[in-house]
This record gives sequence, C-alpha cells and structure tokens, in this order.
Amino acid sequence: MNVLFISLDSLRRDFLGAYAETPRVTEYDVETPNLDQFADRATVFDTHYAGSLPCMPARREWLTGTKEFLWRPWGPTEPFDRHLAEIARDNGILSQLITDHFHYFQHGSHGYYEDFNGFEFVRGNEYDAWRTAPHTPEEETLDQILNRRSDPPDSVQYLNRTAYARNTSAFSEEMDYFTPQVFSRATEWLQDNAQWEQWFCYIDNFDVHEPFDIPEPYASMYTDEDPDDPELTSWPYYGPVDEGQSHLSDRELAFVRSQFAGSVTMVDEWVGRLFDTMTAESLWDETAVILTSDHGFALGDHGYIGKNEFLPYEVIANTPLFVWHPEIEVERTDALTTAVDLYATLLDALDIDDESYRHSQSLLPLTTGEREHHREYVMHGYWGSTISITDGEYSYHCPPASDSTTECHSTQMLNPHSWFTPREGKPEADAGAFLPYTDSMTWRYPARSWQQHSDERLYDLETDPTQQQNLIDKNTTARDRLRTALSDRLDALGAPESQHERLQY
Repeated sequence: MNVLFISLDSLRRDFLGAYAETPRVTEYDVETPNLDQFADRATVFDTHYAGSLPCMPARREWLTGTKEFLWRPWGPTEPFDRHLAEIARDNGILSQLITDHFHYFQHGSHGYYEDFNGFEFVRGNEYDAWRTAPHTPEEETLDQILNRRSDPPDSVQYLNRTAYARNTSAFSEEMDYFTPQVFSRATEWLQDNAQWEQWFCYIDNFDVHEPFDIPEPYASMYTDEDPDDPELTSWPYYGPVDEGQSHLSDRELAFVRSQFAGSVTMVDEWVGRLFDTMTAESLWDETAVILTSDHGFALGDHGYIGKNEFLPYEVIANTPLFVWHPEIEVERTDALTTAVDLYATLLDALDIDDESYRHSQSLLPLTTGEREHHREYVMHGYWGSTISITDGEYSYHCPPASDSTTECHSTQMLNPHSWFTPREGKPEADAGAFLPYTDSMTWRYPARSWQQHSDERLYDLETDPTQQQNLIDKNTTARDRLRTALSDRLDALGAPESQHERLQY
C-alpha cells in the first residue's frame, strides 16, 4: 500500500464543510469543495486532538511516535528515535518530503528530513533567511507586515518580516505563491513516481499558517476591503486583540479572518488538483491518504490572535483529521484520538509491523470498524506550561506554579544558539538514562515554567463547546476525575516526577 500524508499547518476545523456543526468564528461559510469531497470519501475523525504543541513538536509525534512535550521543547529528532522515513527505507519503500515549512531547516530542529529518499524545499516562507535583494522591498507589502519591532528594511540587521517581504517581492501571480508551488511539485512527483512498487509521500504545507499573504481571487473572496490597504495587516502578532502590539480593531480582525479564510480556499483548490492527479493515475485503490493539521489558530477567540500565548482551547487543540484507506468502512467516528497516533497509523498503512510505536496506536481499526473506541483520555500542551487532558466530554487544564521548574531532556539541546532553548549556558545540566522509553543517555537541565494562565480550568465540551464557562468549582466530580486521570497518565507514561511537582492540582 502507498501512503500519502498531507499536513496543513494551523488549519481550523470550523473553516471546513466536513465540520459544519462546529461553532464558527465567521458568519460566512468558507468554500472547501475539494476537502469536503475528500471527507465524503474518507473517515472523518470528530474528536481528534493535538499532542505536543506547536509546529515541530507535532512533527516529532507524527514522524517518531514520541509524546514530546513532557520531556523537552521544540527541537531536533533524537538519535534513539525511529523515524518513519527510516523505517520505510529499511523496508524497501520509497519516501519523499515536499514542503515549504522552513522550520525543518533551522538550526536546532534538524533530523526530520534527512531520512527521506528525497526532499524538496520550496524556499521563502515566513522567516526563511533566503534573499538579500531587493535592498528595499516593495512598500505595500512592508506596510502590511512591519511594525516597531522590525529592523529598518535597508539595515543588514533586518530580521523576520522584512525577510519575507524580500523573498516575495517578485510574486505577481498565483503560481508564485507557496501553496501552488508545493502542490504542483507534489503533483509532478506523483506523476513521475506512480510506477514504484511502494512509496510514502509526505506533503507538509505551511499554509494556512500566517502570514496570510494570498493572491486574487482569494484575497477578495471573503471581504469588501481592499486587500492592499496599508492600514490592514495580513500578518497579525500573537497576543490579546484588545491591547499591545497584537491589538486589532473590529475592522482589522474581520480582515484577518477573511485572509485566513481565503488561504483555506486556496489550499483547498490545490489539494483538489493533487487529488485529480490521484484519480488520473488510478492511485486511490492502492493508496492510503491521511490529511490533518498540527493545531488551530485563534482569530479573536477568547480575546486572542494566534497561538502559544494563551490556554490551548479547543480552537487550538481539537484538530481536523481525515483518513482514506481502500478498505474503509466507517464514515465518521467520535473515538478519542491524538496526534501521536498518526505514527502507528502511517506504519500500519504501509503494512509495516514495527515494535517502535512508543506512544502511538494505529487508527486504521477505527476506519474499518474493527474497533469503535480508542483512548479514554488524551493529553496535550506546550513544554513548560499548562498540561491539558480531555475525555472528549470535558477538558481540564492544569497550570504550573509561576516559580516552578520544568526539566528538559535531550541529547542535543545544550546549544545556546538554538532558537528553541534558552540562550544561555546550562551549568546545571547532568547526564543519565532519564527517559522511560530508551536506555540512551541524555542531558537534563532545569528551566523556568511559564504560565499561559494561573488558575485551573474545566469546561463541559457538550454544553459549552466554545469554552466560556469555567466549571472548576461547580462540577467537582468531573474535576476530580480528570485530575486523577492526568496524574495517572503522567505515571503511565513515566513522566518526570517534576511534572507532578510543578502543577497546581
């Protein structure tokens, strides 16, 4: 069996027709005809959750089967990881990565692409340090993406958003943009490699991640505003929408939502073209297709824009998942599942019997009707911050004490120049076999916990799906049950004792 794995970064469920019953942040429907058609073909997972947040931690779960956030933050794969592409190669299966996700190629997040037989990197998205010309990027783009935290556009010290303006300065038509490039290359790859005996192709598309810089007709599809108006931003800053650098007026927020929606529709169009190629090459009967997202994106929900800086509500953690397999029997399932389960699912779809599933459990039996239930509880969170747990009916969110310590465990994350770990030496680091799932030696060092919120939260997801009413002192039965479940899950996974000590149960 071939396997096609598609991840669409930051894709919200409520922007997809397949999740029409999900409470929506927009008053208009977003056009996703191709994803809706695929949902009709596939098994739709209604209760699927992120695990380790955000971007690269999610990919370590998908590609190595490791629940990461209890032990370490954003970082590289580890020497003791069994990477999915490595296992595929060992079993004679051709593997390919096609992506515009520049985080794979940053210092401090290596190891994710090296085991593929081939990879293609579409350069230039987000903060990719690629082009140094033009000296001063196009003024219109700069007006929509810069602010006081950016270096002057003609400075050699320029960082972040000015780099994006340079990278995209020559864009003039739809094919110049990143999603069309990624899926065009994926289409070509399928056409060129359809005759291999077995293959695994992973398409990791950075859209609909910000910046929401999109061409026509998508830019005007959900707004009457001029998309080139310099007073409107296509790249909001993370944080509360009512104050500080992330402040957005109602007009600005409505525009950001429209550009996010336009990005979703653009992605849908190009996913559809890829699926047309699947049909033309007669690949559906011999190919499993899995499509998901690493997390959502707040668009004013709970008063925030973005992710990371606030509690991982359902809008962030409850992610879309569609699984197609030629032997599929189940149209929809409400079984409780989580991101790390995709590792075992992908191996299962590739017909590989591997014992290195670590924290992962295959979802394919749910699609064939062999099993109706999967997990009783799933956990998700960011390293060093809140740990959340849900049973699909309630969600419980336990913050760390503000002065507590979180331990990092890794073989490779002592480098103070990494983006993803504190930029100072780690004199308190010690080495040992600290991880419950490997005998390998790792470094361990302490770091400060960080609070997304200071109080326990409990929400009834059936009666309050947008999580507005905290029931922590009103439903003590559910609270105590989920507190116990959280503690038990930490113990079952062999999480560090410090994870218990830092939490404010």
